[in-house]
Amino acid sequence: MTGTDVERSSTRVRFPGISPRAYEHPADRGALAVLRAVPGIGPVFKAVAGAFSERGERLMYLASAIRVGPKQYPLLDQVRLECAATLDLPETPEVFVRRDPVPNAMTLGMDKPFIVLTTGLVDLLTVDGLRFAIGHEMGHVLSGHVLYRTLLFRLIQIQAGLGWMPAGYWALRAIIAALREWYRKTELSCDRAGLLCGQDPAAALRVHVALAGGMDLSQVDTTAFLVQAKEYEVAEDVRDSVLKLLNTEPLSHPMAVVRAAELQRWAASAEYRDILAGSYQRREDDDPTSTFTEDIRAAAKSYKDRVATSADPLAKVFNEVGEVITGAAGKVWNRFGGGNGKDGGNSGDTGAGS
Repeated sequence: MTGTDVERSSTRVRFPGISPRAYEHPADRGALAVLRAVPGIGPVFKAVAGAFSERGERLMYLASAIRVGPKQYPLLDQVRLECAATLDLPETPEVFVRRDPVPNAMTLGMDKPFIVLTTGLVDLLTVDGLRFAIGHEMGHVLSGHVLYRTLLFRLIQIQAGLGWMPAGYWALRAIIAALREWYRKTELSCDRAGLLCGQDPAAALRVHVALAGGMDLSQVDTTAFLVQAKEYEVAEDVRDSVLKLLNTEPLSHPMAVVRAAELQRWAASAEYRDILAGSYQRREDDDPTSTFTEDIRAAAKSYKDRVATSADPLAKVFNEVGEVITGAAGKVWNRFGGGNGKDGGNSGDTGAGS
């Protein structure tokens, strides 16, 4: 079901009741659907994350950072309220600004998520850029990424203490690598959420340029920056592919040029225009049991489209593997999970043969 009763705040559109599925990257939705479908996975993840004090974490920022409000960073507070209203969040997250010269933003907490911005980011970006950054973090809240993201951070902390235990270390490292790959896809999703909050593709591109090293944007041409992205996507041979894989594996975020190119493609898509026009999925119509297969198929199609357009020889291999995995997940769900075998005849369409 879609809605057309779009409300406007100033010159920007608001999206009452918007579902995160409206903007999420297909690979993110597919991976998250698989994670959520594993029986009992939520309580297990919460138990691991619960070994650390979320309350203590918030108290730390309350004691050592500036909480944004009407009398502290009032302009940021206005942006915070606008972004929450644009995405129609049930509760507006708190925002803290902490002293750190490295430009960064993150969302912490599971029961009551809050957003942390560094002074480096606040100094670097314009108001439009900060709207994109805060909207990006609001996207993490709305999509429910915070539980799994917090788990990733916790596991990284645990990993640091397991160096003396090779078996445990390598097993944990594999889990962390898988979560990082998923989380890199969530960044693409939340860039879209940030764009929906700002509704200015050029401002979003300037943020990516700034994060890549563009201190004085009068000295950087954004078109040339996107040419860099195209050059990065094209690998001369498998050696470049392997190097890109090794460079990316330890990262929590995609490379700046990759994020920029992905978001600009989405900004030019009919999907983005439809959302602005008021045609989007609503939260009230979300049904995990009926959307699982749809999300898996969307993820498989995303991998297949990537295979068709990528000039990177190794990327083709990994995207084909991803397509097969999502196809297998769809078949398992239909046979043993929510599908009850009713969609078994179509489940093969989610795999490499689609």
